[in-house]
Amino acid sequence: RQITAFVGTTGSGKSTLADVIAGILQPESGEIYIDDKILSPQTIRSWQNIIGYVPQQIFLVDDTIRRNIAFGIDDKEIDEDAVIRAAKMAQIDEFISSELADGYNSLVGERGVRLSGGQRQRIGLARALYHDPQLLVLDEATSALDNVTERSVMETINALGNKIDNSKTIVIIAHRLSTVQQCQHIVLLEKGQIEAQGTYQNLLEVSSAFRKLVNSVSENSERTDYVG
Repeated sequence: RQITAFVGTTGSGKSTLADVIAGILQPESGEIYIDDKILSPQTIRSWQNIIGYVPQQIFLVDDTIRRNIAFGIDDKEIDEDAVIRAAKMAQIDEFISSELADGYNSLVGERGVRLSGGQRQRIGLARALYHDPQLLVLDEATSALDNVTERSVMETINALGNKIDNSKTIVIIAHRLSTVQQCQHIVLLEKGQIEAQGTYQNLLEVSSAFRKLVNSVSENSERTDYVG
């Protein structure tokens, strides 16, 4: 099990890379290998079936929490145990069970208006975990949150990394340096290329480009950990 983060300035290729990993975009040249096998049009659907994807903006329908977690699945086919397991992993089960009168049958309101930003992100995380994915991709999943809420959600994600088995991988596309400091592996992108990779501390020691990135956001008095 490993949490890998991709960082870089705006235009470095972070979101494009996330789309390539998820099979949304096809590379113009070269090949993508998954466990030494080429990702092809014939295998891309099976690859996407084992990916859980959490975007920056979570789309919620005006329906129950239960149906928003098991999104798009017929009521008769919803696995209740999987819903609760995913909610617990996303650390939203206690809120649902203890603070909402109707529990998992509570309505979220249009676009999740009855939930806070952090709660919406956790519902999105639970949705991604419902199918027990082998790869979890978080594409700037916390960048729209305020610093305090982002920190709380990242604590959930880091705790999740300690709970899942070694066959699973978490990939984070990040804008904030605070998002990635606890990740085991960080990849710095520049102009679509890998500039450097390692732990946060290791990159500070060996990569002038990473130090420049850290210094540039440290000078921003309004959002000290925003990386573009």
